[in-house]
Amino acid sequence: MSGHSKWATIKHKKGATDAKRGKLFNKLARQIEVAAKGGGDVDMNPTLRTSVQKAKGAQMTNDAIDRAIKRGTGDADGAVYESIMYEGYAHGGVALMIDVLTDNRNRSGADIRQIFSKLGGSMAEPGAVGWQFARKGVIIIEGEGVDEDELMMAALEAGAEDVKRFGDGFQVTCDPSPVFDIKTSLAAAGFTVQSADSPMLAENLVKVTDVNDAKGILAVMEALEDNDDVQDVFSNFDMSDELIEQAAE
Repeated sequence: MSGHSKWATIKHKKGATDAKRGKLFNKLARQIEVAAKGGGDVDMNPTLRTSVQKAKGAQMTNDAIDRAIKRGTGDADGAVYESIMYEGYAHGGVALMIDVLTDNRNRSGADIRQIFSKLGGSMAEPGAVGWQFARKGVIIIEGEGVDEDELMMAALEAGAEDVKRFGDGFQVTCDPSPVFDIKTSLAAAGFTVQSADSPMLAENLVKVTDVNDAKGILAVMEALEDNDDVQDVFSNFDMSDELIEQAAE
């Protein structure tokens, strides 16, 4: 199972403070703004459509979405952002991919380096860990009362690649582009969708069993995710739900 998906699910269950919700909306707005530079029509710009669907899934308002699109298309003042993927290692040799949108490369690089220096781990050269990851669409379905065969048939018919058990529910994987269309199809078929996203997933996972390593890994990830320029952090750890819960306390 994907460490990223497990950690994202745990965070979702823990809930978010208003401050964290505001920070999430700022990050989503930045993603929309960058995507809209390729055109402000969601029907003609699949990257923008995905960003807008992700924002709506997080309950971002239509007004806020429209403002971000206008900044991206030049109809309103906005910053010029650069997309960078930093790479690094956390405790226990766990690999990290750090997705950044920034208007100041030097500031972002220094901030990320400082987080690693303070909390453990190290930055890596471009490509050092990136080869282990590929972007995939991931939809988490609540498992209660769900027939796995029925879910499999509905998911494959909607365009998904696979369905696997995921804790008490199921993980549906697909290409990243249609992830929100497949989410909509599965919801319409009566399945309860807990989350949908298009993370970077690793094929080979690093098993983590030591609670101190687990705490160190999650501390680094949380500090990185709290940075305004960091859009997401992906990892290749494999921890039990119990260990994640214990480490996150």
